[in-house]
Amino acid sequence: MAGFRDLKGQGHTPTLFMAFLYFDMSFMVWTMLGPLSTEITEALALAGHMMTAGEKATLLSLPILSGALLRIVLGFGVDKFGAKKTALVSQLVVISALLMAYFLGNTITYNQLLIVALGLGFAGASFAVALPQAGQWYPPKSQGIVLGIAGAGNIGVVIDFLFAPKIAELWGWESVFLVGAVMAIVTFVAYLFIAKDAPSEVYTVRPKKLKDYGKLLKDRDTWWFSLFYAISFGGFVGFAGYMKVYLMNTYQADMSAFGLDVLDESNVKVIAGYFGALCIFAGAILRPFGGATADKLGGIKSLYIFFGMVALLAIINATITLPFWLAIVVLFLIMANLGMANGAVFQLVPQRFGKDIGIMTGLVGAAGGIGGTLLIKTLGWSKGTFDGYSAGFMIFAGLVLVALMGISLVKTRWRTTWGVQAGGKI
Repeated sequence: MAGFRDLKGQGHTPTLFMAFLYFDMSFMVWTMLGPLSTEITEALALAGHMMTAGEKATLLSLPILSGALLRIVLGFGVDKFGAKKTALVSQLVVISALLMAYFLGNTITYNQLLIVALGLGFAGASFAVALPQAGQWYPPKSQGIVLGIAGAGNIGVVIDFLFAPKIAELWGWESVFLVGAVMAIVTFVAYLFIAKDAPSEVYTVRPKKLKDYGKLLKDRDTWWFSLFYAISFGGFVGFAGYMKVYLMNTYQADMSAFGLDVLDESNVKVIAGYFGALCIFAGAILRPFGGATADKLGGIKSLYIFFGMVALLAIINATITLPFWLAIVVLFLIMANLGMANGAVFQLVPQRFGKDIGIMTGLVGAAGGIGGTLLIKTLGWSKGTFDGYSAGFMIFAGLVLVALMGISLVKTRWRTTWGVQAGGKI
């Protein structure tokens, strides 16, 4: 793809790679509770605590929510102290949370798990560090592909779903946290020596104050971008976090169609992780292609395409009882289009708010995390209230349609105002 070739001779490739690796590791840790949800539920049940559907949704959504709010804090840190220092401090908190979960093991309580979940939020907040650190090295015309590459670190959740259930089956669920801690420490050391903040001749750091946040929050475009990202990234991370619960609750019996012994529950949990990984992989790997597509077609036109497909597919899943294989296809396509929409949104953000990219990445990223939190809670509510997920998918589809209407409202103004001088295709 031409967008990838255009990066040759630009920026700082080692930093771009480390931004990807740091975000990949962080995203894997951030969403770790999702693929372990069944195992953790069983461990708490043995300890005498039976989690309700609401408690399970709260546990899975808490890292997403704390990560959303911490993105604002870390975005401020990027502008004030630099991306590298901010990333290293955040990573130390994450490593501590992982080790806490491992050493407590099967003696851990639900409330202690909530503390771990809060700590893992720092991993989700890495988005507000990795993307600006990579983007600062590159010109406006390449922002879509560059931030798409850095943002493709969300492929880490695929690693979770592929390996976490199997590791838990072999050595216990707490061992997954030990593996995560070791990988996080290795990434910390590599990042320490390889990643670099952009020099002043490439990017001028402009430390921001709290009033700068207030100023940006008064800009209506901040809210539009927040809405679009709450749908795209919120949809991606929400479905990713809840994917295993959804598949186990809805299609466990249908696993037999793939030659599985449904009576072997541990085997089903592993296979559910594999199918979840397949769907999530689509959204993770296609984020850079969404950014590159937006660089060529313009972010607005790209979002029309991606959001339109998501709305259609979500309505289909909400209104038709799909066989398992077709449901996987639909979920795969939903995640693929959400991933590409993530890249498209962040092709536009740096062009509109280039001088405030650190803060804006934090604000918009926070909106994405809040969107994911609300989606998980909505799916949990749908299951608890109606013993199914149709209502949850229909509500999500309605919000995507609202986002599409929002794009129609702003497209002309964007193209005729800041878009004229943006330096990239709007």
